[in-house]
Amino acid sequence: MTDTAWWLTTDRLALRRFTAADLDWLAELYCDSDVTRYLGGVKSRSEVESFLNVRILRYYDQHPGLGIWMTVECATGAAVGFHLLNHIRGESIVQVGFALAKSRWGTGFATEMAYAVVRYGFVDLNLPRIAGIASLRNHASQRVLAKIGLERQGERAFVHPDYVREGPMAWFERDGSAWRAERAAPAITTAR
Repeated sequence: MTDTAWWLTTDRLALRRFTAADLDWLAELYCDSDVTRYLGGVKSRSEVESFLNVRILRYYDQHPGLGIWMTVECATGAAVGFHLLNHIRGESIVQVGFALAKSRWGTGFATEMAYAVVRYGFVDLNLPRIAGIASLRNHASQRVLAKIGLERQGERAFVHPDYVREGPMAWFERDGSAWRAERAAPAITTAR
């Protein structure tokens, strides 16, 4: 993989579009019950293939600028997970989300790239609002959503079959103008 396929980078990470050739990697990720515990559970290879074709590859053309992208470690070129900025299923609401391979948990990768994705959504796409959802039991993802500047707004349940089993979820949301204003404010220093 060359960096020409990367479209959003941070100090350690880059995003690139998924391709049909990524099916094996994605199927392996979705075989891990720990990783998928809050992603709807383990998926069969055929379920992952359908997800890849419909929810990832077709989505790029249907919603330019939005999608689910493979997260790559720049130093090694290794796939470490995925980050997304897409519509919550059955809703018009745009969400930020992420999943990492278990070997990459605790590295700060989720927060690092999720912040870059939110910045891209608010600054480059000028989205008016971005949301985030997480299982009520998934405290790690809730911390990431707070760290990237989204605010907890209680709980929310969704009727789409992908979410209905979960029941109420932790709901995070942020207005784009408030997020941008907060990050544009100059730092205040005090002389000692």
